[in-house]
Amino acid sequence: MEYESTIGNPESSAKALKDFKKRFILLKLFFALFFVAIGARLVQVQVVEAGKFQSMAKKQYEQKFVLPATRGNIFDRNGNVLVSNTVLVSFAADPKIVGENDERIADLFAKVFGRPRTAYLEKLRDNTKRFVWLERRVSPEIARRIELAKATGIVEVSEPKRLYHYDEVAGTLIGYTDVDNKGISGLEMELEEELHGKSGSVVMQRDGLGRVRPSADYPRVEPLNGLDVTLTLNLEYQALLEEELKRGVSANGADAGLALMLNPKTGEILAMAVTPGVNPNEFHSTEIGLTRNRIVSDVFEPGSVFKVVTASAAYASKAVDPTSRFFAENGEWKIALNKKQFQSIKDSHKSAWLTFEEAVAVSSNIVMAKVGKVVGPERLFTTARDFGFGVPSGIDVPGEVRGRLKKPHEWSSTTLRTMSYGYEVGATPLQIASAYGAIANRGVLMKPYVVSEVRNANGEVLQSNKPQVIRRVVAEEVAQLVTQALEHVVLNGTGTGAQVVGLRIAGKTGTSKKFRDGKYTTDEYTASFVGFFPVDDPQIVCLVMMDNPRTKGYFGGLTSAPVFKAVAERIVNTSSKFIRTPRPEFNVANANTVPVPDVRMLNVTLAQKMLASNNLKAELFGEGNVVVRQSPEPGKYLEHGDAVSLIATDPKGQPAATSIPNLVGMSLRRAVNRLVMDEYEVKIQGTGMVRQQFPPVGQKAKPGSLVILVCTPQPLVQAALY
Repeated sequence: MEYESTIGNPESSAKALKDFKKRFILLKLFFALFFVAIGARLVQVQVVEAGKFQSMAKKQYEQKFVLPATRGNIFDRNGNVLVSNTVLVSFAADPKIVGENDERIADLFAKVFGRPRTAYLEKLRDNTKRFVWLERRVSPEIARRIELAKATGIVEVSEPKRLYHYDEVAGTLIGYTDVDNKGISGLEMELEEELHGKSGSVVMQRDGLGRVRPSADYPRVEPLNGLDVTLTLNLEYQALLEEELKRGVSANGADAGLALMLNPKTGEILAMAVTPGVNPNEFHSTEIGLTRNRIVSDVFEPGSVFKVVTASAAYASKAVDPTSRFFAENGEWKIALNKKQFQSIKDSHKSAWLTFEEAVAVSSNIVMAKVGKVVGPERLFTTARDFGFGVPSGIDVPGEVRGRLKKPHEWSSTTLRTMSYGYEVGATPLQIASAYGAIANRGVLMKPYVVSEVRNANGEVLQSNKPQVIRRVVAEEVAQLVTQALEHVVLNGTGTGAQVVGLRIAGKTGTSKKFRDGKYTTDEYTASFVGFFPVDDPQIVCLVMMDNPRTKGYFGGLTSAPVFKAVAERIVNTSSKFIRTPRPEFNVANANTVPVPDVRMLNVTLAQKMLASNNLKAELFGEGNVVVRQSPEPGKYLEHGDAVSLIATDPKGQPAATSIPNLVGMSLRRAVNRLVMDEYEVKIQGTGMVRQQFPPVGQKAKPGSLVILVCTPQPLVQAALY
């Protein structure tokens, strides 16, 4: 009935229709607004914020991986490779791309590398990161066991690893890199900008099937490799300096040792040794305190080696000459400072009257203190400053300090006297060696440096360091007088332990007490010797310092001078620059010959590399690690490509058994020489060529074993052919 009444009521029908139209309009308006909102949002997403959402999308299927640059190589002055690189493999992952494959990948890596799978799962499920390392620096042999086709989201990256060819040799100076191949010590840190290069990159994308491949939209950016660096170091000098320094530290029971060699004419550092030192190949096991280069970073009171300053100032003042006489107070001089205090100066050698040159030779503190009074504070200070004390040298090695040199207005009543013989002043070993370099260079101080050249991959020289004069310290005639006094130190003074037969050496010993807790100790010393040779044309300055020697005494002449002597002897035996005695006619240098270096007591591998760098071959006999004998002897001349025989010992130092060489077909003389070199006993049967030998070829025998040679005359026809 209601329905019929509605139909039959025109007013009600009109009202209902009107309401329906309103609702329909509202609905249309709602949908219109809805589509406008959607359109606005689409405009916002696709136009206004398009870059933002594109970036978010790319992050879901793209990942940028760094391609590390190959670090530059480091060479010595003769082109020997000191540091290079080897390539290892690293594995990285993008957890979001790995996705549901995490367990399978974790199982694969755990199986290959033997680590808990949970360690890998923890990294693979870290969705806060888009890049995680799973394994770093793996050998290529092991890396090949990872099948990347089964490891979605895993990227293999070739990473260079630093390779230090000579382990501890120059290790403290060269330094090392961290796991990311960034220099964190020594020259590796100092030259980081030159050596590191510029890393490249590659963008990886995941397609709809989950496969990972390089992006076609982003070309691969190849890394720009680091630059190569050539040092002023001489590998041979470095190796023998470290060897003799270690031996000296051990023999004297010292806590540590330092040694430095430089060219006084150029300032080039030829060798720089610190023991205990650093093996950059095993830097993880090195104490952090051993990584600093004490030659530039540590300050010592130099003691008597500082007397070169006093002597130079005295001669420059013209108030003193070599024959000036001074009373040495018979070994002890007490100076009253006031009514209650006095200063006592003692000499290790008791003397009455001494000429100044004699005082330098016997290292008289008393005479030097008196000469200091003659020189005066201003001249002594300016001379010390001009020699480079109290200021950094500017050497291209990290960690250099300036030392300590008080200005005259800061001096106490004792400073003038005590500084005259090397106390109340602090110096680095480099400053001491450089000062003696100035005397050797006829009074001219050179800036020390260790980097010779920087080259790019094409061999182009981008940076070249040349000798640089700092200043003239003293006149040439003053330097000659000081050199003369220093030569007397070695000939008949405290430095006789540094004498080398046939070689003129000038040098000075030094012994200083250590200053601890506000006073000088009575049982801890720094012992040193610094000198240069040959006197008539100085080529090398060498400083040797012992930190707290105990077993053979604490004087520099007893501890450090013998190390200097051993180093100088080995150098003159391996270089044509230093001729002590005329060579036999068969041992003459020419363009086709090279002197045999001294490789005795060196590691076998290092000895072989040193011979190779001199265009000589090595014949190794014995199964030991240390060369104990060599033939020919050091200093002999061989033609390029000739062989040097090396006899090695086993790790315990006992002569190792060697294989009997093949002597059949050799002349009797040559065979006997060969056996004698190996210290075998020889018994000869017959004459001529060796036809048989007992024991046979290859059988091992120790030195002293009997070898029988059976010889027969060489046929005349055959002999005519030779």
